[in-house]
Amino acid sequence: MKVAVTYAEAKRQIVMNMDVANGATAGDVIQNSGILARHPQIDLNVNKIGIFSKLVTLDQVLVEGDRVEIYRPALGKPPKKDRTARPASGDAAGEE
Repeated sequence: MKVAVTYAEAKRQIVMNMDVANGATAGDVIQNSGILARHPQIDLNVNKIGIFSKLVTLDQVLVEGDRVEIYRPALGKPPKKDRTARPASGDAAGEE
């Protein structure tokens, strides 16, 4: 069956298409893809994985067409949104 393994770096995305046996797991595909040798910064004890943005474990059995995604750790909290731009809590429509 055909599946893919993907890892996104800051400036590029790696996608590796693979043909694997039925019953292959996400961990099997990651190990057999060679991506860990090419990208030693990937640590499966740290990096989370998913299939189409849904978190899964390494023992997740794959189905035809799955895309195993290796996620980079977040670098920090995003900046807070400007709260002064929020509308007032009451609705002034229809008030006189």
